[in-house]
Amino acid sequence: MTFTRHGVWRGVRQAMPLVIGTFPFGLVVGILSDAKGLSLLEALVMSGLVFAGSSQLLALELWSDPAPVAAATLAALVVNMRLAPMGAALAPWLDRLRGWRLWGTLATLVDHSYALSAADQRRGGRDAGFLLGVGLALWAFWMVAVAVGHVFGAVVRLPPGHPLYFAAVATFCAILVPVWQGVRRDLLPWALAAAVSLAAWWGGLGAPWPLLAGALSGAALGAWLEMRRR
Repeated sequence: MTFTRHGVWRGVRQAMPLVIGTFPFGLVVGILSDAKGLSLLEALVMSGLVFAGSSQLLALELWSDPAPVAAATLAALVVNMRLAPMGAALAPWLDRLRGWRLWGTLATLVDHSYALSAADQRRGGRDAGFLLGVGLALWAFWMVAVAVGHVFGAVVRLPPGHPLYFAAVATFCAILVPVWQGVRRDLLPWALAAAVSLAAWWGGLGAPWPLLAGALSGAALGAWLEMRRR
């Protein structure tokens, strides 16, 4: 395993197609931040430190006056629990990093950088700088998108159901492509996670419980199938 500048720049280049998909997602976060009364500085600090679009959207949906800090924190924690198994899957790289390389990589780890890096690992990639490069590129453009959305949020008021809000869902669906290894049995955990999430949502459970139920059920089935195969 290595960590090189070439790997970082290769990750930046590989992240460019994903930037196009996540930019509208960031615009939505910026627009909602302005609508909830957050200043530009507050929106940027939140985006820079949290850097997790789904949990940021959930926290903004819960935001009110007075701010439910405990509820928003718990919701963000529940949504971001999915990052723990991602880190475990990337252990061949992460376990050999130390200092700023490790903490910088973990701070910028998101679904998109995980998907690209997991695919790179399966192809025999050994440069952990690739993971950091993807994360840094996504973080930088995310900050720009949130700032633009916040600045123009007062001018552009998007109605509910506007196609721009679908950008997040479309991006998450797209990153499943490099994650799939071409094995049919891998589709079973995905199908179960989707079914359980929809059932929980139709059953009246509010966010973030449908997401958590789907993630845990899909992960449990995937782990069971892997243990059975071995």
